[in-house]
Amino acid sequence: MSVTATTAPSVPDHRAQFLNLLETGLAQNSFIKLVLAKYVGPEAELQRIIIKQVTVKDQPCLSFVYRYKTRDITKNFPLEEAVANIAGLLPEAFKNAHLLTLTDEVQLEYSKKGKSSLFKGKSQQERELPSAEHNREKNRFVDLSRPFLADLGVTNKQQELIPAMSRKWKQINKFIEVFSHALSNSPLKLDQPVKVVDFGSGKGYLTFAIHDYLRHSLKAEGVVTGVELREDMVTLCNNAAQRLEHPGLSFQHGDVRSFAPTPIDVMIALHACDIATDYAIHMGIRSGAAIIMCSPCCHKQIRLQIQSPALLKPMLQYGLHLGQQAEMVTDSLRALFLEACGYETKVFEFISLEHTNKNKMILAVKRAEPLDPAQLLVKIQELKAFYNIQEHCLETLLQADGLLK
Repeated sequence: MSVTATTAPSVPDHRAQFLNLLETGLAQNSFIKLVLAKYVGPEAELQRIIIKQVTVKDQPCLSFVYRYKTRDITKNFPLEEAVANIAGLLPEAFKNAHLLTLTDEVQLEYSKKGKSSLFKGKSQQERELPSAEHNREKNRFVDLSRPFLADLGVTNKQQELIPAMSRKWKQINKFIEVFSHALSNSPLKLDQPVKVVDFGSGKGYLTFAIHDYLRHSLKAEGVVTGVELREDMVTLCNNAAQRLEHPGLSFQHGDVRSFAPTPIDVMIALHACDIATDYAIHMGIRSGAAIIMCSPCCHKQIRLQIQSPALLKPMLQYGLHLGQQAEMVTDSLRALFLEACGYETKVFEFISLEHTNKNKMILAVKRAEPLDPAQLLVKIQELKAFYNIQEHCLETLLQADGLLK
């Protein structure tokens, strides 16, 4: 890219030029991406905003992905409102804006003293306009033609989605999408067998999906085990695995407390009730899992212990808020324990599970270089003291094994 720098006597000139180029790109349908970086606003842990164009209900919008240290939040805005939002963020909240179109690359920068610079260059490589369809990745990770979907009743004999299974289909796709991104950021190598254990595997939808994704899509050797308390489900899934000729996929009777610890690469536990999630996370950590995926359900242990400060009691007199507080505190502590044990952890909204409105996921990927746990442990103890929490199951399990001091 050949680059030229221009300067102007006033800060608003460069800002106005940049916003004009943004609006031109949108009007000419050449806009690709905008990144706002060097955040200086008051919001804790916000790092940048990544903006792309999408279509939502036939309306062109800009999708803002707010990237925090441990999570991402996505919000969609109509074009006019989106441009106004961007204008309001420059330069008060972000000191750097990078605009990419089909033909141009533009960068707006502000120095520490508030002086602006605008860099504009012509791209030396050809680019394609990305699809603006909001659900464009709908079938990207799991193909509807895969045999296991028909066998499990997600699709019919014509490989068409059964309408009543549309929510399950969305869950499967989202799950594999999350796993795919976690795998790409993990230390796992696909030239070695990838060992996966799915606790509470149920009818095996996600267990079959991750095995199929590893074996069929990635051409890797996936060794996947589903662990389920209901013996009829274990028999059903084992029969399906044999019938569909899924080598390396098996199901066994048991739960996370009875499962014998073995080396695991990926630990999955979706909809594990109350402290069962803590046992699952503990199993993942002690087994050396590179990826831990949990979707917690119920938070009874901490809810019964919490003694909220007097200032919060008027807010927490409502049962819904009390439950939400227990959920937030419990899962925040879980995420911090994972960080202290050497994982990069995110807590985010996962698509609603069938038969439940619980849609939170805790995703942990092992770091190449673990953080010093000392400061994290101080934060954990301060949080426990604030709410007068005497015991957290995961902390107890980790301390008993010497994994947390």
